[in-house]
Amino acid sequence: MKPKQPRITLYSSSGCNHCRQLKQWLQQHQIRFVEMDVQRNARAYKDFQRHGGRGVPLLLVGGTPIKGFDPKKLPKQLRKAGINLT
Repeated sequence: MKPKQPRITLYSSSGCNHCRQLKQWLQQHQIRFVEMDVQRNARAYKDFQRHGGRGVPLLLVGGTPIKGFDPKKLPKQLRKAGINLT
């Protein structure tokens, strides 16, 4: 039985290129996530702020925030937050 992965939430906005790149990266690595648009959803914006969000993208892995998108650093950040990459 596979260990349960932490819940992943991507806080993004529709015009954000880095958000689009991060979303594609997650999909390419078959990592399941929920996307929340902070411009169109007031509740998502409040959650985003509560987790220290000042700019998008913000990836919340379990309770661990990962700010921005750096494809070189992301695998290590995800493993540290409890995500097993294959």
